[in-house]
Amino acid sequence: MLRPKKMSKVSVAGSKGVLEDAVEVLHELNLVHVTDYDGSWEGFENGNPLEGGEEVSGKLVQVRAVMNTLGVEEDDYDEEEGTGFSTREELYDRLADLRERVNELEDDRNRIRDGLRDAREERRTLEPFVRLGIDIDLLKGHDEIELRVGLGDAEEVRGALEEADGDEYEVFGGDGVVAVASRDIDTDDVLVGVDFSEIDVPDGEGEPADLIDEVENRVETLEGELNGVESRIESLRDEHANFLLAAEEELSIEAQKTDAPLRFATTTNSFYAEGWMPTESYTDMVDRLQEAVGDRVDVRELETVEYNDEGHPEEHASEDDEDEENGNIDDPPVVQDNPGAAKPFEPLVNTINRPKYTELDPTIVVFLTFPFAFGFMIGDMGYGVLYVLMGYAVYKAVDSETLKALGVIGIWSGVFTFIFGYLYDDIFGIHPRGDLGIDFLIGAGVLSKGIQVEQTALMWLVASILFGIIHLNVAHIFGFINDLSHSVKEAVVENASWLLVLNGFFAWVFSLHLAESKPAFLVGEEAVLNENPMFSLGFTGLPEEVGIAMGVVAVVGFVMVVYGEGAIGAIETPTNAFGHVLSYLRIMAVLIAKGGMAFVVNVLVFGAYETEHPYQEGDSYIQFALTAPPSELVSEGQEVAFGGLVWMGLGEGTGVVLMVVGLLAAVAVFVLGHIIVLLLGITAAGIQMVRLEYVEFFGKFYEGGGDKFEPFGKPRKYTKEGR
Repeated sequence: MLRPKKMSKVSVAGSKGVLEDAVEVLHELNLVHVTDYDGSWEGFENGNPLEGGEEVSGKLVQVRAVMNTLGVEEDDYDEEEGTGFSTREELYDRLADLRERVNELEDDRNRIRDGLRDAREERRTLEPFVRLGIDIDLLKGHDEIELRVGLGDAEEVRGALEEADGDEYEVFGGDGVVAVASRDIDTDDVLVGVDFSEIDVPDGEGEPADLIDEVENRVETLEGELNGVESRIESLRDEHANFLLAAEEELSIEAQKTDAPLRFATTTNSFYAEGWMPTESYTDMVDRLQEAVGDRVDVRELETVEYNDEGHPEEHASEDDEDEENGNIDDPPVVQDNPGAAKPFEPLVNTINRPKYTELDPTIVVFLTFPFAFGFMIGDMGYGVLYVLMGYAVYKAVDSETLKALGVIGIWSGVFTFIFGYLYDDIFGIHPRGDLGIDFLIGAGVLSKGIQVEQTALMWLVASILFGIIHLNVAHIFGFINDLSHSVKEAVVENASWLLVLNGFFAWVFSLHLAESKPAFLVGEEAVLNENPMFSLGFTGLPEEVGIAMGVVAVVGFVMVVYGEGAIGAIETPTNAFGHVLSYLRIMAVLIAKGGMAFVVNVLVFGAYETEHPYQEGDSYIQFALTAPPSELVSEGQEVAFGGLVWMGLGEGTGVVLMVVGLLAAVAVFVLGHIIVLLLGITAAGIQMVRLEYVEFFGKFYEGGGDKFEPFGKPRKYTKEGR
């Protein structure tokens, strides 16, 4: 669970007579991460594709080209329909027929698109001449008169011609289009610096308006033809999507098989392949190969990267001592070994980097902490249900494994949001038990978000710090275990030292030593861990002697840090040991901020009034007016905080219109307000917890950099073996 699966390096060797059978079994098993032969052995060279490989590759290219033309995607597959072929011959025949039809449609589409492009360009060219209002044939074909047409200011052009002392010219203007007819005038010089941009006179004769009408008709006709072709292409896609997806899968699998020898070392009569696989599957692979080809292949377990009793990877146990001495043994690829519930959180870890084979995989810790902390921060039954539905929608709507994992993370986060919402007695910021007196919710309301209760807010401040201390302890313990594979000294200096500083300092903080100089909510009779409005733990602080001893432990740890890391360690101590713990206060901040936002929305909608505090005698409390206008619920001497949109129009002298406006405004504020809180909850709680995982937690021990396990083979989704 905390370690990747144990891996073995294996070899498969045999005569070329059984090469195809061996490749078939290895591909079907989908268990061996084949390492490419690098051509370094004398007498061996990379193999050649199996017979038929060139044809398969060519057909695969054709299938993908047709899929691209038709726009076929995985979502187009219909499980109720068949694939349309049962043999390779049927596949090739149907592909040839479909390819011919698709090519014809593609040619038609390209022809029509070219025609449309030309027609639209012609229309664009004619538009200025429609504004000019002069027949096209009058603007060209003159020998003694120079005619120029352009976009510009007719008056400015006319003025420039007048300044040129020319008297044989005429200027025609219309809506920003100018035509200049002149004789014996160098218009190139005259029009320099004038608002005039020349355009070409198009082909054709007659009025531009008539010409553009003809072009418009042609554009409309071509657009209709294009829609018809697109419709036929869409029909072909719907009709042949299953076939194409299945054919692409079948041919890509066959191409993998036929190209496999390119990765092997071969001689004239033999082949040799190496790769990594989970050790637990080695026996199964041997049995399957022997069942297929008997003793005509030699299968060996070259090395196994064992874990010792302490869980650390040992030196590779190799049959090739020379390779081991020369350092030619590669690290194995990583197969993360997490329980099913935690697997969706692997992409969250791998976003930083895949864990190395030699280090602990933190996925299980992320699984246990991320949705828990997210739910704690949001804590609302209504939001929890919506998060679950949103996560499920993402999971069902996408095919990407990474996005599916994101959907599952959303579901888990929604579940914990609902659980904490129940404990907070909170649904869309309303308290069913506290505000409405619904007592059947047994256990609801045992916790409070502390929006109006200072002691509760301080309790969550302390809880956030304690969560951070535990989280960082786990990080340093992981780092200690990882470093033990290098040396005990490194593990002690790099991680045990920080454990001493971290725990020693905060144990002193929560001790009675110098209690008078510490905040009252941490230690003493007023400590929130002793008594708070939610529960009493009876903790006033660690004994003074323990605090002094743990202070000494922190100093010892600091000396060890300086010994191991020098002045840099001394400089980093305030940040790494103390600042990172205080960074977890963002958990408490998000909890109160999101609760406060929902509180404000509900105050605007339902109104609120001042009443006696349910926990602190003598203090006031803002209560939602859920059952009647706040003016009817407020006690004598207390005030209405806000009248509430939902109660507008119920007072004397008000009308039905105001009541309707108030109700509509209340619904809009309630829905939009809680949607905003819901979405901000994702960004605030989600991003803040991701930051704590990536920076504070991972930063203490996690390096990553493991190779991805990519076994030879491809699971079938649309087809079956034996076609």
